[in-house]
Amino acid sequence: MDDHSLFRESLSRLLESEPDFHIAATCATIADSLEVLAREPIDVVLLDYDLGNEQGTVLLEEAKRRAFRARILMVTAGLSDLGTLRAFENGSAGVFLKHSPPAQLVEAIHKVASGEMWLDSRAVQSLVTGAAARADVRSDAQNPGDILTSRERAVLKAVFEGLTNKEIGGRLDLSESSVKTVLQQLFDKTGVRTRSQLVRIALEQHADDWLKD
Repeated sequence: MDDHSLFRESLSRLLESEPDFHIAATCATIADSLEVLAREPIDVVLLDYDLGNEQGTVLLEEAKRRAFRARILMVTAGLSDLGTLRAFENGSAGVFLKHSPPAQLVEAIHKVASGEMWLDSRAVQSLVTGAAARADVRSDAQNPGDILTSRERAVLKAVFEGLTNKEIGGRLDLSESSVKTVLQQLFDKTGVRTRSQLVRIALEQHADDWLKD
């Protein structure tokens, strides 16, 4: 499942060349994926984290709630440390980075399909760092304004202005992927999934801290 059609089609052609793989479906939205999972005996789901207006963790949570038998391998360009921790907590069988070699993805799918976890050194480090960061956030819960870095504050203010990721990047001299990473950090720290939820919690709970100059 990936919101980029070119990546979906390219990956499908790559995996179909493997003699023991069968592609049951390719999907761009969580709703389509849940429909397939409900009717097909899927073994492994390859799930991107960043799905445009959606996040892959929503599918993880829903698949866990419905007790689908399919195992889910996150195939993503990158996750924050807290995002990696959340993915595993919600039932992910592993995190595979898109810039890794294709042969390694085949190996990862085989391992996940056989009931194993896919954990490379980067994922392990992210889990450790994510757990430590969560502990730090909890310990600072009485001072919510101290949770956000200066960059996170800047991105949050730009979100309030309705800027796109590209526009935010231009203002702050960041790449779009870096903006997405900062947004994910904000989502993780606030426990939300969307920009609108982020704006709401910032206004209702932390306006005096997070939005001040």
